[in-house]
Amino acid sequence: MTRDLKNNALNISVFGVVQGVGFRPFVYRLAHKHGCRGWVKNIGEGVEIHLESFKPDAIGSFLKELECELPPLAKLERLVTGRASFSGCRGFTIKKTTKGKSFVFISPDISVCPDCLEEMRSSSDRRYRYPFINCTNCGPRYTIVRDLPYDRPQTTMDSFIMCPDCRREYTDPLDRRYHAQPIACPVCGPKIALFRAKPAKKETGGIERAAGLLREGFLVSIKGLGGFHITCDPFNLRSVHRLRSVKKRKRKPLALMARSLDVIERYAWISEEERIHLSDPRRPIVLLKKKKDIPGIAPHIDMMGFMLPYTPLHALLLENIDLIVATSSNPKDAPIIKNDRDEIRNLCDYVLTHDRPIHMRADDSVLKVTMGTPLFIRRARGYVPYPQKMPSFLASKKHILALGGELKDTISIYKNGYAVTSQFLGDLDDYRNFAYFEETVNHLTKLFDIHPDTVVSDLHPDFHTTRYAEKMNIPHLQVQHHYAHVLAVFLEHHLPKNEKALGIIWDGYGYGSDGGAWGGEFLLADYSSYRRLGHFLEVPLPGGDQASRQPWRMAVSYLNAAFGLPLPDVPSLKNISPAKIKGILSMIGREINSPLTSSCGRLFDAVSFLAGTSPLEMEFEAEAPMRFEAQAADHAGKGYPFEIIDKTIPWRISFLPAIRAVVSEYKKKTPICRISAEFHMTLAQAAAAIADKTRKDFNIHTVVLSGGVFLNKKLYEFTASLLENKGFRVLRNVTYSPNDESISLGQIGYALGRLQQEKKHNG
Repeated sequence: MTRDLKNNALNISVFGVVQGVGFRPFVYRLAHKHGCRGWVKNIGEGVEIHLESFKPDAIGSFLKELECELPPLAKLERLVTGRASFSGCRGFTIKKTTKGKSFVFISPDISVCPDCLEEMRSSSDRRYRYPFINCTNCGPRYTIVRDLPYDRPQTTMDSFIMCPDCRREYTDPLDRRYHAQPIACPVCGPKIALFRAKPAKKETGGIERAAGLLREGFLVSIKGLGGFHITCDPFNLRSVHRLRSVKKRKRKPLALMARSLDVIERYAWISEEERIHLSDPRRPIVLLKKKKDIPGIAPHIDMMGFMLPYTPLHALLLENIDLIVATSSNPKDAPIIKNDRDEIRNLCDYVLTHDRPIHMRADDSVLKVTMGTPLFIRRARGYVPYPQKMPSFLASKKHILALGGELKDTISIYKNGYAVTSQFLGDLDDYRNFAYFEETVNHLTKLFDIHPDTVVSDLHPDFHTTRYAEKMNIPHLQVQHHYAHVLAVFLEHHLPKNEKALGIIWDGYGYGSDGGAWGGEFLLADYSSYRRLGHFLEVPLPGGDQASRQPWRMAVSYLNAAFGLPLPDVPSLKNISPAKIKGILSMIGREINSPLTSSCGRLFDAVSFLAGTSPLEMEFEAEAPMRFEAQAADHAGKGYPFEIIDKTIPWRISFLPAIRAVVSEYKKKTPICRISAEFHMTLAQAAAAIADKTRKDFNIHTVVLSGGVFLNKKLYEFTASLLENKGFRVLRNVTYSPNDESISLGQIGYALGRLQQEKKHNG
């Protein structure tokens, strides 16, 4: 009998998102259901389970349900079983956490769940209308955790002492709030406070009063999960203009938070896929096609960004008002504000805040849906810090820190076969964002117990990230910008070890291996190296960075390249003084501050201006191309002519014929919707032509599309459809953004590839 019992004892190690998500009580209930004995506990690298049973089939049934019936927020990455000694446990218990070396994943911040909402709206519930209600299936995670394992003393909730009722729920394995670390109630938890901004003065009325202030036209800053929103009534143009004034944001689109999907449907078209993402527990902002414009919210753009309430506080606020502007409360170009100090009071009339500290700030995530799948503009709250499993052939025992680029930066860390990429950090040329970058480096390396053996940065010698890496006194690798874009997609889709692909990487700027300004690139790549097969024909970039803000400069440059002097008579240039145009032509002719660029982004700027859809100066990145895309018809012909100069590699793709065609079309008063659609198709046709040549010459059948230009939904759909119709396998970033946020992930791939090469060479 004893010998048989020994065969029914098992140790189970579980790795993944298994702490702070109700996993241990789930195991507890499962053990009781199947009559198993033993224990479960958190450890530094996940969860450990010891299981014993008198029934021969009980453990097998337990394991099957363990993998198939997980709690909503849990995610298994690895489950390892091993025979154990039968110790005669009398029941099944949940043991205290064992501390040790730490590498465990935690859930991102998740929106309030239906069960908590129902309780919050029940007048008989002790948490009736309590704006911090949560359970193991919802609430703050990443933004409140200071260290792992994920226990209450390691979070910003440590100063809130649980009342007897909360303590009872917290310690009952059968309760939905068992070990829900942010557990709280009106007796013992965080409290709401409403203040007048200037002079600082506490107000009464709380959330209901804040909703009333919004209806009256005031600006109200509201503390959420990862920072503050500035909110206002979107239908009060005076309030919207005031908000834009304090944010120094004249035209950049503003996000909207709506009470329900029904409210959103009054103003936007929603597909089934978009409906799913709007309702997802991660609650991103989803860009939707306008049905009815709301003046001042997204001028000159055909989409508006909507999200649903994701905290109990938001849900209570939106009971009193259908729709609000909810934009990040940060000064221009600075990170989102997380503390209710003077900085936030300079941006609004009132502040609705609370006393639960935010440890790690995080913006709202932003995406749009294209061809049925998400296309991330910004990946942050709700998605970070979900891990990315690396292909097994790249496994390394080394710890790697990748610092990204300079604009739209993220960082990534690697350990034990997984990469974790941070939330969006912004542009590091602003000192406040660079401080946020340093804060995030320190947070992630501490959280995941990372001691970097290698640091990776961009190839650019003057990026802040490059200089930071140089000071770390550990091996420093540098990887070309566009190659990192390719590798990010390779990693996400787990391309096989020796597979090569054509990377079509189009963006505004990346430092080339020749020191040039790359941006319209065709790279033949695998995990170990790349070859620049082709690029856009280079044209001067008059004024350097200034040309990226003033599209008319690139219009002059392309006109000069396409027609020579004198420039053709183009109506859109009539708003530019002849002296300024002459100055630009002089810079180009004398090669003064006019480096050559192959940038696809700058080509879009030029054509947008020539077509009459661009402002003289862009307020935000890609404003001109976004306006141009918004004008495009849904369908196009074969596009405009272009030329491939292919006598030697790298091939060069000239769009000067297309520039001539656009000027001709504009003069003939061809509708802008047609010009825009045909130009988008021109680029798609060029991509397909190079893909055909690559397949013929190098037997390549997989194409990777990445880079910030592919945030253009029209361009992506035209290009992907053409390539798929030609039989290519088309891959792109799906769980990451194609813009520079994915650079740090690609840098991890480069470092792992290099480590494998070194291992092979030394072994």
